[in-house]
Amino acid sequence: MFLHKSPRLLKRFYSDFVWHIPTKEKTIYLTFDDGPIPDVTEWVLDQLALYQAKATFFCIGDNVQKHPDIFQKLLAEGHSIGNHTFNHLKGWSTPNNDYWANIAQCQGVLPTTKLFRPPYGRIKLSQAKPLLSQYDIVMWDVLTGDFEKYLSPERCLKKTLQYTQAGSIVVLHDSLKAWRNMSYVLPRLLEHFAALGYTFAALPQESLASIKV
Repeated sequence: MFLHKSPRLLKRFYSDFVWHIPTKEKTIYLTFDDGPIPDVTEWVLDQLALYQAKATFFCIGDNVQKHPDIFQKLLAEGHSIGNHTFNHLKGWSTPNNDYWANIAQCQGVLPTTKLFRPPYGRIKLSQAKPLLSQYDIVMWDVLTGDFEKYLSPERCLKKTLQYTQAGSIVVLHDSLKAWRNMSYVLPRLLEHFAALGYTFAALPQESLASIKV
């Protein structure tokens, strides 16, 4: 079943992962998975710029290699970058050595980053443990579900606004699959929270170990 908010049991089981940024400031951490790609990622960048918002892009290495100009634009506009494997591998169905090799291949086309997000949010503990010495494994407390065909744009927006709060790590996707919902949700999310005095920050590239919950 699709969930907008990360369940407590999952957080306890994967307690070494980053789910939320504790803060007293009115700050939200928008994250985008699966890019960069033409048109969609560029549209996202334009929307963020309207609100002087910064975000974190968890990039697929193959897309970085295919679209270096768009990737360089992400960096030039001050957004942070995370590793999302080279081929968007699902950890649960991938042998450990193949999974780690694919992460390393992605890292080879990225600047230095300590941020990693497993595609689909699916990673075995045996895969994660060695990675934690090199990366902060970043999950989320708000999954918009923008990629879900059965979820209407209006429903997607309503639930996202309902669960997002100060310090939330919100997952969106700069992908063709998510375009219908994401293109509806993002500008309205930015407008809504900006009007409430929130700012949108990128996750820092240095270790989050001291602040994760």
